[in-house]
Amino acid sequence: MKKSFAERIALMNAMYKLASNEAPAIPADVADRLRKFKATLADEVDEIDEIVAQAEAGAAPIEIAVALADLLGDVIVYCRSEALKYGLPLEAVLDIIMDSNESKLGADGQPIYDGNGKFLKGPNYWKPEPKIRGLLEGMGKV
Repeated sequence: MKKSFAERIALMNAMYKLASNEAPAIPADVADRLRKFKATLADEVDEIDEIVAQAEAGAAPIEIAVALADLLGDVIVYCRSEALKYGLPLEAVLDIIMDSNESKLGADGQPIYDGNGKFLKGPNYWKPEPKIRGLLEGMGKV
């Protein structure tokens, strides 16, 4: 039976001798680790410029789709691995964030967007941070 994404991330972290925590854990060198994480993410995000250049040069849609899928996949893998290093239950956090996103609808039940297509907050919006705090506090440590 094929392992879940979370299981595969745990195996990857073990294989590469990266930290892995089952409960929230913030190390003493967190600031340095976060700077390095940001630098790695920035390198990944910079790949968007390459994809834009491909698109502007008339690359085939499949080539753009492959590059985009690879970029997004790399970012997700990197973020999931980082969450495991800190013992953060990313899937449960994402559920809370999705529930919060769903609370952003307008009074008429329709989405509200800004000029870039980002969802705006409707009258029933609730912030996810208090529920995330409760989740993490319930796991111990931190």
